Amino acid sequence: MKIYLVRHADADAELPEGLGDEARALTAKARGAVLTHFIELASRVGKVDFIFTSPLVRTVQTAQLFSLATRHEGPLKAHRSLLPDMPVGTLEALIHGHVGQDLVLVGHQPSMGALASHLLGMQSFPKPVNPGTVIALERADEAPPRDTHETPAPMAARLLFYAAPGQPILESL
Repeated sequence: MKIYLVRHADADAELPEGLGDEARALTAKARGAVLTHFIELASRVGKVDFIFTSPLVRTVQTAQLFSLATRHEGPLKAHRSLLPDMPVGTLEALIHGHVGQDLVLVGHQPSMGALASHLLGMQSFPKPVNPGTVIALERADEAPPRDTHETPAPMAARLLFYAAPGQPILESL
């Protein structure tokens, strides 16, 4: 199972008139830059089964650009567990509901960094999760139970790559 954690690209600092933070859109510069970044990563990503996104405008736009860059033809779904500051446990539940499928989760910071460190079994993520960053992880679906009365435990993930826009792609931290 591969999991791609994506932080949304840079959004306009100004709030749209009469609307709140959830309506902030990506800047034109960010749209172009992040699309180029995602196109450069497309061969590493390959085919994914689902793209889940926070319902906020900036993350939906980022998810659309990721989908376009990777030629994803499957579902792109907004999910409340990707809203800003949702607990990691809600994201773990989303992942558990799609065991065996490759997922893209487009969200916010600090959630993306917190989820990466949680899945990797780290205290905290050692790199900045700047706008447009992609953290690619691979995780075994489940650990086999030791006896028939135990439920399987999730396995720790391993890093495939860390890709921040404009920086070299790292395969280890």
